[in-house]
Amino acid sequence: MESGVTVWVQGRILPAEDAVVGVLDHGFTVGDGVFETVRVSANVPIALSRHLARLTRSATALGLPAPDLGLVRAAVDDLLSGVPTASPHRLRITVTSGPGPLGSARGDSEPTLVVALVAAAPWPADCAVVTVPWVRNERSPLAGVKSTSYAENAVALEWAHQRGAQEALIANTRGELCEGTGSNVFVVVDGQLLTPSLRSGCLAGVTRGLVLEVSDAQEADLPLGVLEHAEEVFITSATRGAMPVTRVDGRELAAGPVTAEVAAAYAALLETTPDP
Repeated sequence: MESGVTVWVQGRILPAEDAVVGVLDHGFTVGDGVFETVRVSANVPIALSRHLARLTRSATALGLPAPDLGLVRAAVDDLLSGVPTASPHRLRITVTSGPGPLGSARGDSEPTLVVALVAAAPWPADCAVVTVPWVRNERSPLAGVKSTSYAENAVALEWAHQRGAQEALIANTRGELCEGTGSNVFVVVDGQLLTPSLRSGCLAGVTRGLVLEVSDAQEADLPLGVLEHAEEVFITSATRGAMPVTRVDGRELAAGPVTAEVAAAYAALLETTPDP
């Protein structure tokens, strides 16, 4: 268990070891839920409004009731009020369909809301990635949904770790570059900054969206092979920001000037507007 986690559940804040959700909750039995991970800097949740908007979109895509965002914000505020320092933290907001039968069919229970907070360990300055032999189904009902059905990502990430990489990149069924297990991906080709379009089935990452706004990056349908000749590659996520990729499947890359410019512009935006 990750140490130092505090959890808001059913209106109470508890250490993780004391926080309880029923064993028949469909988030546990069938992964029927959605979640968001939010970076906290100086006790401020970064881009919280965008994360909550996506939480609602994900819930709607699964046919779940729209989360009570007022309650979510209150839970976040309660958790952050107990943080004694302004050190970086990570929030996870999880909403499930609630308790249900032992099967795929949902019950008639109210959704379950859990918000967890933990101190954030620093990421390295850059990372290595590998491509994996499995694909993302861009026609799946979970395509573009930040769902708790995360086993595919867990398998792919473990496969990457076993090969000395920190992230796995995944193609879709058409052989197009899609996304990482917990990140979006950008490439520089002939000096142009590109990222897979949402048609690829990738998640509409919050950081991805902000990078598109602060840079001249363009969305495109990209073959997986673009990674073999891209001049620069970086991945984005709420907790990583824009992280340079310095190795792709054994090919060494430099953390180049486009990546540095994007990372600086992204950081500058959040410095002045933490909830853009």
